[in-house]
Amino acid sequence: MLWAWILNTEYGLLNIGLRAIGLPKIQWLQQPEWALPALILMSLWGFGATMVIYLAGLQGIPDTYYEAAEIDGAGRLKKLRHITLPLMSSVIFFNLIIGLIASFQVFTAGFLITNGGPQNATLFYVLYLYRVGFRQLDMGYASALAWVLFFIILALTALTFKYVGGQVYYEEGG
Repeated sequence: MLWAWILNTEYGLLNIGLRAIGLPKIQWLQQPEWALPALILMSLWGFGATMVIYLAGLQGIPDTYYEAAEIDGAGRLKKLRHITLPLMSSVIFFNLIIGLIASFQVFTAGFLITNGGPQNATLFYVLYLYRVGFRQLDMGYASALAWVLFFIILALTALTFKYVGGQVYYEEGG
């Protein structure tokens, strides 16, 4: 509901800011070309949980690696490339898989803010599945849609594991 207020055409904070710098107001949730970018902007708000996971991964890298690299004369970019990224690869891979799965399960924003809104510009797959199952009461077709979604996510996750999973560094026990 906060984002519905921020993106409101007449009294939303975003349009007030745009008018303050001399730009015209934008109908964020009423125009098909702006509705999806508005929901993408809104989804960036939820990036905090991902950042907490990255922060935990960064804190798990021992300082001794960086100290040894500094003694060897490595600069910031070399430390990033040869220490941070390899040791963070499992965290990056985890966030990639979780983000991939979550990107196919977008429902709440499209349902609450635009209800699939203007000219079906934000009619996400899961929202369509919901409409078929609970509004049109066609549970058979909705179940088939859910299975298709499952297999799409399964295939993309398997491809990601096949092509990216081998490049992930996992520390040996002990």
